Amino acid sequence: MSVNPFLFNTHDLPRRAGEMREYELTIDKHDALGFEVLAIAEDEPIDIDLRIESVAEGVLASASVRTVATGECGRCLDPVSYDVDEKFQELYAYVEDPRQARKKAKPGKKRVAKEEDDLDEDLVREMEGEQIDLDGPIRDAIILNLPVNPLCDSECEGLCQGCGVKWSELPDDHQHEQADIRWAGLANWDGKLDGKLDGKLDGIGPL
Repeated sequence: MSVNPFLFNTHDLPRRAGEMREYELTIDKHDALGFEVLAIAEDEPIDIDLRIESVAEGVLASASVRTVATGECGRCLDPVSYDVDEKFQELYAYVEDPRQARKKAKPGKKRVAKEEDDLDEDLVREMEGEQIDLDGPIRDAIILNLPVNPLCDSECEGLCQGCGVKWSELPDDHQHEQADIRWAGLANWDGKLDGKLDGKLDGIGPL
């Protein structure tokens, strides 16, 4: 989508540690979230109870996400739906004005970044001006908790490999004759030998 529907403006939140605001959001249009067999459709509403708090490092977002994922059973291919109710908490760090950063830097000295610092920075999301992007945390909360092999029922028996009909709709004695694949080439043989082969076999005695 050209416009990110998960961007949220924190303009109303004072930048004083301890300040907090709560919101109820509904996102109606978004890209599909999930897998080929089970996903939140692009027109399925995503309801979000969002709380944002000012902390020293930035804005701490806590949210509850509710929606419905739809797809097909991994055994019988019947339609399935899955209620999603997940939570996440994410810190969005303030982005320092480059001009202020230059003022703080002392001439002739360079800060050597430690490996631990690099790892921490990778884990912390940054604000985009006054906006926070909820896309990543929502995707993680939803996708990481969706079943990879959804089932219409835990006792679903699936489909018969021979005819493709659901086992639940077939009689108890349903079965298919199992043919030996090694003899598949002789399935249409009428028992007669080719004339050329007959000639080659003339004069060959019993083995």
